[in-house]
Amino acid sequence: MASGVVGKVIVYGGRGALGATIVKYFRDQKWWVGSIDLAPNSDADANVIVESPSASWVDQNTAVSKNIAEALGGSKVDAILCVAGGWSGGNASSDDLVKTADLMWRQSVWTSVIAAGLGAHHLKDDGVLVLTGAQAALKGTPGMIGYGIAKAGVHQLVRSLAEPKSGLPKDSFICAILPVTLDTPMNRKFMPKADFTKWTPLSSVAELLHKWVKGQDRPKNGSLVQLLTKNGITQCVSENQI
Repeated sequence: MASGVVGKVIVYGGRGALGATIVKYFRDQKWWVGSIDLAPNSDADANVIVESPSASWVDQNTAVSKNIAEALGGSKVDAILCVAGGWSGGNASSDDLVKTADLMWRQSVWTSVIAAGLGAHHLKDDGVLVLTGAQAALKGTPGMIGYGIAKAGVHQLVRSLAEPKSGLPKDSFICAILPVTLDTPMNRKFMPKADFTKWTPLSSVAELLHKWVKGQDRPKNGSLVQLLTKNGITQCVSENQI
C-alpha cells in the first residue's frame, strides 16, 4: 500500500450522486478508493467500468470480478460499499410493471449480489460490506412495486450474509443502509416543493460509512439501518428498534 494511505475501499455505484460523495470523502481522508460504475469517477484511484449494462447478470459479474481483481493486484480491501441503485414507480396495473421491476432488480439486486461475491474474495478479515436497501421496503410499496421487491431482496441478502457460513471472510461486518429520501440534485429537481429538512444529506451518509469502516459505532451485524432525518439531523435506527 502506498505510503500515507489509510486503507482501501471499493464503492459500487461510485459515479452516482451518493457514490461520488462517498468516493471524494474517503479520498479526502487519505483512503485508496476503487469505483465501479457505468462511467469513470475522476476522483477514484481506480475505475472499473460496466461496459455493457444490457449484458446478462452472469456476464456482468464475470467482467466486474475480473477487472476488480486486476485493479487490486492481489491486495485485500477494508470495505465494499454498494450504493448502486435507482427508483421507478408503478403499481400492478402499469403497462410497464415488468419492465420497471426488471430495471429495479438489475440496479439493486444484481449489483448487491455481485458486491457480495467481491466481498467473499477481496475483503480482509473483519472487513465491511454495506448494501443499500430502502426504508419504504420494510412495508408494502403498492405504488412502486418493482422498487419495493428489489429493495426487499437486498434486505434478505443482508440477513443471509450476516449468518454463519455465508462465505464472507472471518468477522466480516455486513449491514444495509435504508434511506427515506436522499438530498440529491435529481430529487430536488423532481420534488422542488418538498421539505428538504427531512431529506438525508449525502455528506451525512459518507461520514457514517467512514465511521463504520473504521470500526466506530457499528450497529449489530446484519442490521437494516434506517436513516431518519428531521430538521436536517439524521438518526440511525435499526429495524428492530421500531
